[in-house]
Amino acid sequence: MAKFDAKKLAENVFGAEENSAAKIDPDKLGRYQRTAARMYHTRQVSAKEMFFCGLNNLGSTIATKINDNYRQLFNFNILKINPLYVILVDMLIGIYDVLNNPIMGIAYDHTRTRWGKARPYALLTPIPYYASTAILYCGGLFFAGNNDTNDPMKVIFLFSMMFLRETFSTIYGIPTGNLTTLLSPNPDDRIQVGLVQTYFWKYSGDFIAATLMPFVELVNKGYIDSKSGAGAVFAVFCLIGATIGALTSMLMSWNCKERVILQPQPASTTKTLFYFLKNKYFMRSFVAGLATGWWSSGGYNWDVIFQQEVLGGALKTIPFYMPRQIMQIVTLRLIESFKKMNHGNFRTTCLELRGWDLLAQIAQALIGAAVTKDNSTWWKSGIVFGITDGLNVLNDGPASVMEGEIGREINDYTEYLTGERPDGTFGLLTGLISKVMAPFNTAFTLLVLKWTGYNPTLTMLPYGQGSRSVYQKVVMLYAAGGIVPSIVSCIPLFFYDLTGEKKEKMYIALNERRALIAKEQNQFEELEALTAMLAEGEN
Repeated sequence: MAKFDAKKLAENVFGAEENSAAKIDPDKLGRYQRTAARMYHTRQVSAKEMFFCGLNNLGSTIATKINDNYRQLFNFNILKINPLYVILVDMLIGIYDVLNNPIMGIAYDHTRTRWGKARPYALLTPIPYYASTAILYCGGLFFAGNNDTNDPMKVIFLFSMMFLRETFSTIYGIPTGNLTTLLSPNPDDRIQVGLVQTYFWKYSGDFIAATLMPFVELVNKGYIDSKSGAGAVFAVFCLIGATIGALTSMLMSWNCKERVILQPQPASTTKTLFYFLKNKYFMRSFVAGLATGWWSSGGYNWDVIFQQEVLGGALKTIPFYMPRQIMQIVTLRLIESFKKMNHGNFRTTCLELRGWDLLAQIAQALIGAAVTKDNSTWWKSGIVFGITDGLNVLNDGPASVMEGEIGREINDYTEYLTGERPDGTFGLLTGLISKVMAPFNTAFTLLVLKWTGYNPTLTMLPYGQGSRSVYQKVVMLYAAGGIVPSIVSCIPLFFYDLTGEKKEKMYIALNERRALIAKEQNQFEELEALTAMLAEGEN
């Protein structure tokens, strides 16, 4: 009988694969050291490609922010569906995603085409994804004037469109999100692309926030006569957003080139499904996400309630959102300065920025709740919000760019240990947390609504709930609702040591292996000529 070898088992499960950059003979990889160094240090992504990556973020944000930020508002106030049925739909869709998403993720991980791994998906899948999103948010037109919260036709419509949208969401979202990682093996390229995407993301998101709800407000107050009410506003915005989102995604796919050389024949699915066990950084983040997957600030958009009911409407809100707009310009200018902090150690800087955010959120919650009283104190609530939110936003640019690069480094570490890029599988593992927990989050909405005493069926008007206590709790939820998951998600950063020389050695070994693959595929001469030409162009 064979003797059980626990050490060997642990090595097989958690250790590096034999054909990975971490295990291949350094002498064999060392033949490509010069090319690898050039790949690591040479910028390859053009300004045109960066623009199209940013443009895609603009389009996708316009289309998806409505779903991300206003979904429950739409379900409760526009479609007017009983929250219990919404919970049931979320639960069924969550079960479906658990079964459906792995199939799509595995298909993406095994894709190898002459156009690349992610580009074909980014070109072909946005139309069905955005079309289903647009039809879903046209529901307010289809059921205009129907106030029956138990109407089975509305529940069937919600389930059907959520089913279609989620079917296409994964196979569109993961490849599109990973395309920027495959554009270049140079970290500075990826950081610069992240900067451009952050710029487009911030201002497109603020555009929706600054225009959607003011139109809803005008309808609610009777300034715009519409038989379909606020449902018409949602429909128009989502139709425009979906059109822009589909076009910008296809433009990015058409104009951007994948330059990261991948292993031509992926490993079997039975192996790659467990590759996450080899990446200690991913595992820590996954556990942190799982630990807070149940948490929710109520699933309701307290930002909207704060604007429309506490501050008194869109026009009154404008002055208090100006610090945010100003600081968003400043924060983009601070990225280069923050990158140099702590000798370029992104982990330490990100932890410091998270602490900064935490203090700003606590101040906003406590002081904001204290000054919120009635219709006469809206300006005090606005001043507190303007100052604390401006301070919070001031570090958003550096934080998003550096945390985004840390996320890409964690994915690269998997390739370093396994020779594979199972981005689809890994993306699904993290995504499944939110999918599985979606019913719990929605159920938590009912508990939070009960705690606040807020009645979502009432029309959103200044202090329309008639209770100081309700609005104090609204202010606290808006400011500090995400503190718990933010704190927990910081924990893995304390153990993140993929920095400095260790990180550079990893990337050199990765690029040496990629050069080796290029050699085996008779592409090395072309690769060497390109990197040499680009390196000379930078000098």
